[in-house]
Amino acid sequence: MSTIKKDEFGFFGQANWSGTTRRLLPSLLEHGLVEAMLDLLEEGIVVHDESRKILLVNTATEKITGCSRGEILGRDCHDVFAPNGLCGAGCAFKDGKEPHNVKRAHEVTFTRPDGEVKRIRVSSTRTSINAGKEGVIAIVKDLTEVSNLRWQIDKHREFHGMIGTSGVMGEIFETIRAVGPSDYSVLITGESGTGKELVAGAIHRESRRKAGPFVPVNCGALPDNILESELFGHVRGAFTGAIRDKKGRFTLADGGTIFLDEIGDLPLNTQAKLLRVLQEKTIEPVGGEKSINVDVRVVSATNRNLRKMVKEGGFREDLYYRLCVVPLELPPLRERKKDIPLIVDGVMKKVCAQNGKENYRIDDQAMRLLISYNWPGNVRELINSLQFASVRCPDDRITADHLPLEIRDPVDFGSTGSEPTYRSHSSLPPEPALGVAERGARKGRNKLNLESVEHALAQTAGNKLKAAKLLGVGRATLYRFLDQRKENSGH
Repeated sequence: MSTIKKDEFGFFGQANWSGTTRRLLPSLLEHGLVEAMLDLLEEGIVVHDESRKILLVNTATEKITGCSRGEILGRDCHDVFAPNGLCGAGCAFKDGKEPHNVKRAHEVTFTRPDGEVKRIRVSSTRTSINAGKEGVIAIVKDLTEVSNLRWQIDKHREFHGMIGTSGVMGEIFETIRAVGPSDYSVLITGESGTGKELVAGAIHRESRRKAGPFVPVNCGALPDNILESELFGHVRGAFTGAIRDKKGRFTLADGGTIFLDEIGDLPLNTQAKLLRVLQEKTIEPVGGEKSINVDVRVVSATNRNLRKMVKEGGFREDLYYRLCVVPLELPPLRERKKDIPLIVDGVMKKVCAQNGKENYRIDDQAMRLLISYNWPGNVRELINSLQFASVRCPDDRITADHLPLEIRDPVDFGSTGSEPTYRSHSSLPPEPALGVAERGARKGRNKLNLESVEHALAQTAGNKLKAAKLLGVGRATLYRFLDQRKENSGH
């Protein structure tokens, strides 16, 4: 530690110190004892001025960050600990200003120069230095060991809003923790309702960008004619109705993460512009002439087969490989039924809080139906079903009668679950009577034959979705049957 001059740091002369302390301080500084005391601390100490020039560090700071005093002192914090200092995107002096009376404390994932990833807690406050100049004193604590122990003990029951103890979810949680500290692009794939946005948010919160913005964009929900403006912004007069400059989502996400959901719905011309952003780290607003630098991590998601789209010319191959540096596939709920009781418990706690109730109990029969159902809508459908049940439940005990009809009578709605069919006596209107062919099809529990399929298609005028419901199978089951018949017939 460089020698501290007794008139250099105003924070060593706090008004609430005792008279003895103030009298001893010059002697302590002169003999280097303050430096020795700071070096005994297990927490790191960092002091920088209002221009982020680092004035003081202790031995613990060197140990935690992996940088020596010679590499740190006298340099801009953001240059030493690129790109956003120890505080990540939440740096109080990122824009050169710090609001008055602000004390900051947050955890951030930090990658040392040797590649070792640390989980640290940074507590900082504004302070006076010398001659009225302002600066920051920060305490840096290494939480890596505690964080890892907590992770092992918790057994991955809950992770950033996601719940699961199944092996596949454990692997996903581990992947998120591993990829979070990097800036690699992540492509999340999976069926609708599997929680892709939750995963994207978890990646953001595990990254050094945690204190920065997380900006989700549903590419499939934006019309093609405004998509480019929404992503990259526009200048006044760029098109009819552009009465002022507008920032795009990439600009809003600067210093943080942008989540491009339904990325497979991007038109080809917008794909080309997105590729340029990923390559050059700059955007050009619609109608603008100047490029704007952006520091954004891109996480994207889709329920479509992008590899197939690439082969068919619907998605750029070069963009695919830019987005899919780290692929992350989410399993459907039917492949991790072990997690259903835990998810139900977590959802019902939130439902109780929303409805002002102390507790909802799921009886055994209702839980068996929830586990046996195949959940084509995945976790989103499970949440909706439990909310529906809470509305129909007059007390605190949810029974099978309170569940939606497609869960109470899964055969009628195409489930391939192994539990016996249950038809409740509820206030819902009865279904129409079935014909001979339909009863025969349902009695076979999804064992299709050509005669029953042809009959169902004839009755529904060729509508496969209605025919599948009539037959008591899922749409995918009917499609597979028809595809198999087509292959066997050689057509």
